Order: sequence, then structure tokens, then C-alpha cells
Amino acid sequence: MTARVKRAFRYRFYPTDAQAALLSRTFGCVRKVYNLALAARSEAWADRREQVGYGATSAMLTAWKATEEMAYLNEVSAVPLQQTLRHLQTAFDNFFAKRARYPRFKSKRRSRRSAEYTASAFRYRDGRLTLAKMSEPLNIVWSRPIPEGVRPSTVTISQDPAGRWWVSLLCDDPTVRPLPVIDRAVGIDAGIEHLLVLSTGEKITNPRHEQRDRKRLARAQRKLARKAPGEGANRAKARVRVARAYARISDRRRDHLHQLTTRLVRENQTLVIEDLQVRNMVKNHSLARAISDVAWRQLRMMLECKAVWYGRNLIVVDRWFPSSKLCSACGVLADRMPLEVRIWTCRCGTTHDRDVNAAKNILAAGLAVSACGAGVRPQRDSSRAGRSAAKQETPRVTKGVSAQGRGRKSTVAVPTSLVL
Repeated sequence: MTARVKRAFRYRFYPTDAQAALLSRTFGCVRKVYNLALAARSEAWADRREQVGYGATSAMLTAWKATEEMAYLNEVSAVPLQQTLRHLQTAFDNFFAKRARYPRFKSKRRSRRSAEYTASAFRYRDGRLTLAKMSEPLNIVWSRPIPEGVRPSTVTISQDPAGRWWVSLLCDDPTVRPLPVIDRAVGIDAGIEHLLVLSTGEKITNPRHEQRDRKRLARAQRKLARKAPGEGANRAKARVRVARAYARISDRRRDHLHQLTTRLVRENQTLVIEDLQVRNMVKNHSLARAISDVAWRQLRMMLECKAVWYGRNLIVVDRWFPSSKLCSACGVLADRMPLEVRIWTCRCGTTHDRDVNAAKNILAAGLAVSACGAGVRPQRDSSRAGRSAAKQETPRVTKGVSAQGRGRKSTVAVPTSLVL
């Protein structure tokens, strides 16, 4: 029996003035409680070497709500306040497991404005969602239906910098089932000139979403820069215009990536991609804007989730594998391969398109690793959970990988929830 997949359905909604005021107060209270609990936990460790957990911070919340200066916490639902304490506990768990940095304080301007409600704090009936402390349901634009008979387990309300209100419903989606098994594998090479190049020779054009709206964005930013700093209404309006320009770009990019990744997952049983360290690549200031625009990390996350949903195999090849310099015909490794070289000829006489050749090598390396029976997704040394792969097949490809000393791979869990 196939396990159900956790899936988040996001919709835009238009609150009334009273609902908007209540949600804004909720966002502020959530941020306040999170910061107070983080400060209490940090001080307890710094002063007394005492570890404070979720239970202790929950008791602190009860005490804070009983004080006169923080009585306003009683005006909003208690569930989002408890949920933010759970999120803080998760942040500390990730920090102690060395999966994340030390938790940081939430900022009124820079942090995400959101609040999470569990089943006890909302009512969902006949397609109408009513939150705690509200007398009427939210005016949601149901752009697509939730699977019939499915009820959300949690509801997250958020507001983006462009001023748009969103509601995200987390559900167990029974409609997501593995696709029929097909005998087809593809290697994927990510790039800038072309968003993706496949081992089949197909080149997917980079739509360059940011470049298309660069003039609009620059004009909005110039108008914002001319406004006097402060809390003036004109500056706030100009800041929203800039946020709307960014939202327009990110919405188009996300929609394009969803369509592309869905097609790749449906058409191929095995997908092999390269592990890219985007954080280091954007340090190249001449390519940082272009690299950020292609959103390789977002593309990989979508492939990971959809591969789990639909029963596909996603293989990630180590970032040090010399896919561009290795001849896919004879296995000879070229001495150097500058970025400006797009077509090159190997000593065996084979002429290669740089990106297509890289995609073919990525596919061969991924299949060689998976044939050894080991996991294939790279992780830090401190969190490796799988066994190393003894690559015994396709020796010429294996030689290219082992020459860099980066042949070890491991298996980790893949996230199964994705906001759509």
C-alpha cells in the first residue's frame, strides 16, 4: 500500500479590514514570543549552562500572558504562539545536529510574516475556512480544488512583501501515486546559456525572467531610493512596488520550473543531476545575477520531491566529477576546459558539444554509482549515513570520478512536502 504524501496547497485570499488587523497582530505576537523564548534559552545557557526545552518555554508563555504589559498576547489565538515555540525547538534541534546555524531573532521588516494554525484553531467545512478568533470565513480564491474527502491538518497564513495574503493547507494527498515504470534515464547538466541540457541532446532555453523585468525593477528601485528614509506613506508605497516587481519575477520562475520538472519526472524513470554549490558560485560577481536567476537549488528541490511522489530515481553526482573535461566516447580527461570553450575535439577524433557531453558523462556516472548498490546523494562527512560505493562498472567513467577523490556517496531522506 502506497503511503500518503504530505502536500501543501497554497491559495491567495482577500481578508476584510478586521481580519487583516487581527492577522497582523498575530504576526507581531508570533514574532514577539519567538524572540522572547530565544532570548530566554540563550541567557539560560550563557548564565547557568542550563538547557531550556519546549516545555519550559510553554510555561514561560503562560506567565507572559498573565502580565499586564503583555496582556495583548491574549487577543490572538494561542495556537500560533505555541507553534512558534515548536518551530524554535526544531531550530535548536537542527543546530545541535549541525544541520543549521544557531537560531536568529526575527525582524519586523526582514522576517517572513506567517502564523501556523493546527486543527484545533480552524474550522474547514464545505470549502469555507474560518480561523480562531474570527467570526466569518476567509475569502479564498480556490484556483484549484483540494482532493475530495481530504481535510487539512495545518493551515499557514502568510503575507509576502508585495502585500499579498496567502493561505497554505497541508493535507495528506491520496491522489499522488507512483507512475508506471519506464525504461528511460536522462542526465541533466545545468547551465546559464541554456537552463538545462539533457543527455538526449535536448537544450532547454533559459527564459531569463529577471532580465525581462530588469528595467521595470530598476525604475521601481530608483523611485524608492529618492524617497526619504523613515516610515512615510510614499516610501512604503515605493517599497511595495519594488516587492511586486520581484514577486512577478519569482512567480514566473516558479511556474516555469514546476512545468519543467513535472515533464522530466513523467518522461524518465531515472534522473541524474550534478551537485552544485550555488553558495560558492554566486561569489563570482560577474555571474552572480545570472546564477541566481536560474534558481538551480529550487529546481533540485522540486526534482527531489516529485521523484519521491511518483516513484522515480534521482541520482546526484558529486560536484567534483569532471563532467565537462571527460570525453564521453573514449574516457580521456582533458587537461583544462575554460568556460569560453563550448565545442571541443578529443584526441580520439570525437567532436563534443560541451554541455551535451557533460550531460552524457553525468548520466554514465550516476548509473555506474547506482549499479553498485550504494546511496548516491552527497552529504557532509558529519552526517553520512550510507555506505560508500565500490564502483565496479563502466571503468572509464569511474576513473574520471576517482581521479578527484570524491567517489563516496550516501543515502538521506528526501522531503515529501512541496508548496504548489
